[in-house]
Amino acid sequence: MQAGLVVLCLAYVLSQFFRAFLAVLSLDLARDIGASPEDLAFASGLWFLVFAAMQLPVGWALDRIGPRLSASVLLLIGGAGGALVFAAATSPLHVSIAMALIGVGCSPVLMASYFIFAREFPPARFATLAALMLGVGSVGNLVASYPTALAVELMGWRATMVGLAVLSAAIALGIWFSVRDPKKVETDHKGSLLDLLKEPALWLILPLMLVAYAPAAALRGLWAGPYLNDVFSLTTTQIGTATLVMGTAMIAGTFVYGPLDRLLGTRKWVIVGGNVLCAVALGLLCLWVDSAVWVSVVMLSLIGFLGASFPVIMAHGRAFIPPHLTGRGVTLLNLFGIGGVGLAQFATGQIHAAYTDVSPTAPYTAIFGFFAVTLAIGCMIYLFSRDSVD
Repeated sequence: MQAGLVVLCLAYVLSQFFRAFLAVLSLDLARDIGASPEDLAFASGLWFLVFAAMQLPVGWALDRIGPRLSASVLLLIGGAGGALVFAAATSPLHVSIAMALIGVGCSPVLMASYFIFAREFPPARFATLAALMLGVGSVGNLVASYPTALAVELMGWRATMVGLAVLSAAIALGIWFSVRDPKKVETDHKGSLLDLLKEPALWLILPLMLVAYAPAAALRGLWAGPYLNDVFSLTTTQIGTATLVMGTAMIAGTFVYGPLDRLLGTRKWVIVGGNVLCAVALGLLCLWVDSAVWVSVVMLSLIGFLGASFPVIMAHGRAFIPPHLTGRGVTLLNLFGIGGVGLAQFATGQIHAAYTDVSPTAPYTAIFGFFAVTLAIGCMIYLFSRDSVD
């Protein structure tokens, strides 16, 4: 099981990479195939929405088939295949198709790990293990920053994508040979997604799940690149360095959030505190949108750090999911978390287009404000939720 989890962690590094690398490629894709920020926002949003839509069949597959087959086959076909399509892209449409395929390939990876954690480890350790997987896997965020910018400068973005296709295929085969499926739960209760939706406690958690991950993921995955270029005229390499700092902050935040529920004896108030502060940081970035490069990088990093509450929210929701519906339960939560990013990317793409002609800073002030308001609304709904500590 340990070897399988290591390989799944490597697969999650790829998943994190694929959701974040467009920020670094934005200038090259604009030059070579005419991809605008709106085109890339659509492609990024499509990755997240396809990923989210796949959570329902992935949840069924985890419960019925197991994580080994589910993760290996989808990563091989979607991840490796999508990277090859990206490498051959000659238009923004091809990039969108490739990102959709890659979304399919990445969709089972993290949930396969969480499924194993939920079934093979004590419930009280779920948040810490989930944060550990998220934190280590987020190395992909770092690889998608300066190292990717360097690789693109040395051998071009097409060759880089071919290399990623080969790596995706190798990791998919590694999952097939190393992951061991947990023993199936024997129960007379069949259950379905509808049974999960009948749980009132989840309905107060899902709205925050929808908006909490979106600011950090959308800014790191796309908008940091155009923002730093349009407002401060940073180059690809400089953007890579800035996003490296933000990615490091996101990893640090994940590790800090992980054990806090056990240390403080509460999940709810850890989540509330972190996300309220994240909304405040977004508001401050609106006010200081063109103050100085270092101010913007610090604020983006703070948003990344504070926006890393995903595993704790996942653990909070998991506490209300029956064992025989573990796969469908964790993937339902993930559907909201990842789907929220996809919806946000579509929305912010339209916001960017609407304010582009106003001033260089106007689109980004509006985008940061959008994230601040939606996160504040999610926090207000979440305040009525019931706490849980296993």
